[in-house]
Amino acid sequence: MSPVELFRNRDHACLMFTDLVEEDGQAVQANQFLIVDHGQGALIDPGGNNGYNELYLAMSRFFPPQNLSYLIASHGDPDIIASLDRWLTSTRARLVISRLWERFAPYFTKAGKTTERIIGVPDAGGRLPLGKTELWLLPAHFMHAEGNFHFWDPVSRILFTGDLGVSLGSGADAQKPVRELAPHIPKMEGFHRRYMVSNKILRMWVRMARQLPVSMLVPQHGAPIEGKAAIGDFFDWIEQLSVGVDLFDDRNYQLPHSQIDVQSGQLRPVLRAVGG
Repeated sequence: MSPVELFRNRDHACLMFTDLVEEDGQAVQANQFLIVDHGQGALIDPGGNNGYNELYLAMSRFFPPQNLSYLIASHGDPDIIASLDRWLTSTRARLVISRLWERFAPYFTKAGKTTERIIGVPDAGGRLPLGKTELWLLPAHFMHAEGNFHFWDPVSRILFTGDLGVSLGSGADAQKPVRELAPHIPKMEGFHRRYMVSNKILRMWVRMARQLPVSMLVPQHGAPIEGKAAIGDFFDWIEQLSVGVDLFDDRNYQLPHSQIDVQSGQLRPVLRAVGG
């Protein structure tokens, strides 16, 4: 399929690629984003090796990949930058990533490939020049990674939210913006309760995000959330959501009493006592 055009004017474009990896149940659906301003390009969360060829070819129809200035990573997970070695080979782009992940990124590449090609972002974030505008790198730590950033585009007013706002579904589902939040919550809730760290973090993020004019929230997995009403409802929802450590207690930290069946992956009871 063709990319989703999230925004376009004469000098600025935001494109979303949703379905470049075959949906065989072995990999989670993921979105990649191309932002171009006055001929300068940035690729947000470029993804894994399984989608590199398709993304490179699809992007080439709209923008020369070799002219990319930045590969921007919300964090350092494999579904974000496992394809880093290939992008550093085929382009002159520099990787923009949290300083906490800066020393881990070279594990995705051949020795020396990242030398002088990484821009380490401090915890406070910053504004990254792009063409005649800039991308705002907003602190989003512990949502879900320790060093994590979201990206606000002041031209389109799109906020790229990484793993916040994620919904589970197909690449086709991801192409349909959500304009009413309530029916969409069942597709988001389980993921957020497990992958977000705490409600305290969510509340602080919401206080920051409410200060921005946001036209669309676009996560790395699933559908964008669009429109003032749906975005406001999303802020209200996560502001009160109990997640992560809010939900854990001593019951989640006990010695295992079951054995893993290596054939089925199921658990079966073990009667032997600890040390027996």
